[in-house]
Amino acid sequence: MSKKTYSKPALTYLDQINLLEKRGLQIQNKPKAEHLLKNISYYRLSGYWYPLLADKKNHIFKPNASFETAFNIYKFDRELRALILAELEKIEISIRAHMIYILSQEYGAFWFQDKAIFKSETALQKSLEGIEKEYKRSDEEFIKAFQEKYSNNLPASWMILEITTFNTLSILYSNLRPGKTKREIAYQFGLNDKVFSSWIHSIVYLRNVCAHHSRFWNRSMSISPKYPKKTSHTWINHEGIENNSTYYVLSMVLYFMQIINPNHSILSRIKLLTEKYPNIDMKAMGFPKDWKKESLWQEK
Repeated sequence: MSKKTYSKPALTYLDQINLLEKRGLQIQNKPKAEHLLKNISYYRLSGYWYPLLADKKNHIFKPNASFETAFNIYKFDRELRALILAELEKIEISIRAHMIYILSQEYGAFWFQDKAIFKSETALQKSLEGIEKEYKRSDEEFIKAFQEKYSNNLPASWMILEITTFNTLSILYSNLRPGKTKREIAYQFGLNDKVFSSWIHSIVYLRNVCAHHSRFWNRSMSISPKYPKKTSHTWINHEGIENNSTYYVLSMVLYFMQIINPNHSILSRIKLLTEKYPNIDMKAMGFPKDWKKESLWQEK
């Protein structure tokens, strides 16, 4: 199939509103709609009225579809992302702490430079290049103090890995040679090392989605975490559940949080959010009908 040149013109805010109405979207408060189009943009909002289309090819809306409904989906998604992002920070910090401690105890302060413990020297070199860039541009006081006092090209792992990205940390873990130490890190979270590696890779992806304000609520994740055969803590019955669904990754967040903070409130806050927006299609998020019966999704 041959490609064509994009030729759609830029539309004024009024033209955008007229186009939406022509396609069947009800807009009762046009000044508010114009304000939202100005401050959020047509293209970003279009992802939230997409589920309201009856004819997605020709962009014709379902009967009674409204701009307000689409904006409510947008608000739900925005609040869900903010809620999840705070928990992802806790998960990242916990994984970082366990990796630094266990690997430092086994291989010393500079384990991240030890070629012998990694599968790919090329991947390690790429990770180290990223770490060195972070080191050179860091303005953290503890990094400045280290640079003034020591001649090492990089600080010990418990310092340098506090300023590296979670993506770098994920790659370092994935690149570790299979063995007791790698398994021990995963064991802290009740998973085998292959599942754990895929889960932290997915957490990196999920964090980027939330941090960049991308649509999350009904997203099909392009990076899918593996299905665990066995876990040490409560998990869902994932039979028939798509592992690239919002429900699956939210369950994954809940799984981590029951270990990191058994008194977490994330579950109750997710439920309150779904009650605040009762018109949200939970099925579109991958939630099964009986999700509230899952032990992981029941408040203790």
